[in-house]
Amino acid sequence: MLCACAVIAAQAQGPLSYRRNSLAMLLVYHPEDEFGKNIYEAFDSLPIPDKYDDHNIGWRVIDDSQITGVQRNKSGYYKATYGHQLTAAELKANARRTEDLLNEAEVAKEMVGKWFGLQGTSPEDATFNTELIQQRGQYNASDVDVALALQTTRGVATLSDAGEELLGQTFVLVNDITYITAEQEAEAAKKAMNVIGGLFDAFTGGTAGKDVAKLTGAIADSFTGFKVKTHSYLYQLVWNDSVAAIFYQFHYTSKPDPAKIQAFLDDKTTYRLKYVAHEYEFDKKSVLKGKYSRTELVRTICARSMDKNIVALAKQYEDFKVKTPVYQILTNEKTGKIEGYAAKIGMKEGIEDGSKFQVVQRIQNPETGKTTYKYVASVKAKKGSIWDNRYNAVLEEADGATLPYTTFTKISGGEILPGMLLIEGKYRKVIE
Repeated sequence: MLCACAVIAAQAQGPLSYRRNSLAMLLVYHPEDEFGKNIYEAFDSLPIPDKYDDHNIGWRVIDDSQITGVQRNKSGYYKATYGHQLTAAELKANARRTEDLLNEAEVAKEMVGKWFGLQGTSPEDATFNTELIQQRGQYNASDVDVALALQTTRGVATLSDAGEELLGQTFVLVNDITYITAEQEAEAAKKAMNVIGGLFDAFTGGTAGKDVAKLTGAIADSFTGFKVKTHSYLYQLVWNDSVAAIFYQFHYTSKPDPAKIQAFLDDKTTYRLKYVAHEYEFDKKSVLKGKYSRTELVRTICARSMDKNIVALAKQYEDFKVKTPVYQILTNEKTGKIEGYAAKIGMKEGIEDGSKFQVVQRIQNPETGKTTYKYVASVKAKKGSIWDNRYNAVLEEADGATLPYTTFTKISGGEILPGMLLIEGKYRKVIE
């Protein structure tokens, strides 16, 4: 193992590389909504969260008005609106129909094609390659050369490792974003106050209640606000030994082979996405500081809402957990004593005072090529030292927005070095 000083020096030369989960994001677009276009434009302008590799395939929007098969005799998904929360049955119907829609559109096949660099203008000249797998998995070219790998036990194990660590960790997140405006809340408030005012007048025989209702309505109308309801549905690429066997034997080719490419294009059943989890976010008390244009307001609120759902999904579904490298060892300049550990995650990833993480070391077996994760230590976020890296936090001059990272302190365990990975909570793949 490298000494601490050598690792720190290596860290300073450039960003640490590590295996991220891969993610594509789609939006359910509601063209009938006043702010529907604004939400679509905001979503389209936002990048994939930087703790995931971008695996978008070009298709970014599901037009709600064109969806069938969810509601009886009606088009579109069950929709969260002001005053209506989706029921468990409605959520299930939305999630299952979306799974069918993604598979009918062969999204999983396109994601596999992107993983293996499918290129060419026709089956006659199209080929696959493993360049993206090499890049994201930090493999040597020979390790994932399919023709060579299939000839040895170690090679097959390495391909299996790439499948488990990379392809099997590929996700699609479908976000259905609806909204509440101040006008909608004001209208509800006015209706409520009109009822109360009418009852008051009925008892007193006067008009004071109506006057109160008018005044309250005017106050409600003067309030400005925009809040979103975000339902996020998470889907995972199905990649296992049987799927891999079909791909490598019947479809993969690094040289032009029209029959194999055509077989891949014609395959309607092998490559699938499966629904794994749902999350809902709505913060009715959320208030943005600072001045925003209408466009930037919608973009900021949508970004933060989706980020909250991603955090919740990572806690709910273990395969979706974020792995983040230890960025730097923090030492006291005078004593040289270690005072903490820095990582480039923060409030965007749901970090709070005392959030606990495992520190693990990724180890690749030189004989088998398989990856394992060894437990090293436990740490927690240091109070008052959490980076506010949420969208536009600097613009709002939020506390912690100017910090370069979040500081963690060790709870227990051994020596922590830069490049080791932080994983929140427990992770089943860790070897104690």
